[in-house]
Amino acid sequence: MFRVYATTPETMGPGEIGAHAARAEAMGFDGLQVPDAVHDGLLLSAMALAATTRLVVGTSVLVAFPRSPMTVAIASWDLQKMSGGRFELGLGTQVKANIEQRYSARWGSPVTHMREYVQSLRAIFHSFQTAAPLKFEGEYYRFTRLQPFFNPGPLEHPDIPLLCGAVGPLMTSMVAQQADGMITHPTNTPPEYIEQVCLPRLRAGFELAGREERSFRLVLGPLTATGRDESVVAREWEKQRAMLGFLYSTPAYWPSLELFGWQHKGEQLLQMTRNADWARMPEIITDEMLATFVPRGSYADIAGIMRARYGALCSHITFPLPDDPADDALAAAAIAGLQAP
Repeated sequence: MFRVYATTPETMGPGEIGAHAARAEAMGFDGLQVPDAVHDGLLLSAMALAATTRLVVGTSVLVAFPRSPMTVAIASWDLQKMSGGRFELGLGTQVKANIEQRYSARWGSPVTHMREYVQSLRAIFHSFQTAAPLKFEGEYYRFTRLQPFFNPGPLEHPDIPLLCGAVGPLMTSMVAQQADGMITHPTNTPPEYIEQVCLPRLRAGFELAGREERSFRLVLGPLTATGRDESVVAREWEKQRAMLGFLYSTPAYWPSLELFGWQHKGEQLLQMTRNADWARMPEIITDEMLATFVPRGSYADIAGIMRARYGALCSHITFPLPDDPADDALAAAAIAGLQAP
């Protein structure tokens, strides 16, 4: 039913990613998502690909705007070549404050900016593959020079999938028109939100672009509370309560709260960040909210729970590796249950 991608903790660095990727491959995952947060997502992708032979590896998501599309294109081309076609490029905007203050980069109109980013990458990839003159000119990017010396040349597998993260209506529509797929934010994965908000926006974009829905990949990345028994599941449940408390302090992620009538929770959490009241933020997330956003069940049950919850909505889904490798066999059985027709 699903192609299942392993998740990677944001704090995992170059010293650990190879073993993490090899473990995911041995457990039967189809792919691995690597973050671009504390460590460099392209470096992590290279090390994960080098440690595996079958696993697809993709960034989820690479912060685009601080990086030139040309440097990202070169790195992606190299990763695709070294892996024999197993790399996927996931891109995201991040938020204005981080782009301007953490990266000291330009924040303009993020939808137009990301549209040009994807289009310029495709133009660069085309020139790499065909040696055609490079010509892309837009508001944010202008690529008109690629001497033969700097062209890495054609690949056996030149079609690198380009996926984007999206939350708002305009970005979602743009991604539907330009990208190969969309990676959902964890706050946007309740089935009701996907059915009532996300899919209608995507389908409107497909119609504008004149493309078929089946040519597009929707990757759901829910926060999941699972484990070998109820004690582990309960611990994971509380971990996700804390994560949602942190995520929903960001107003950009409030649309899903609004759908369920919980925007006031986001406002409370935002105020708590301003007061540096970090420790009490999980208290704002109720059990009802957790049940809405986080699938919960033991390894014996979670595949059935997630199939019932998401089976009609997407073809790709993420799933966490166990904290304890002793539970890998149990988790592998759950993964196989998610993959089964």
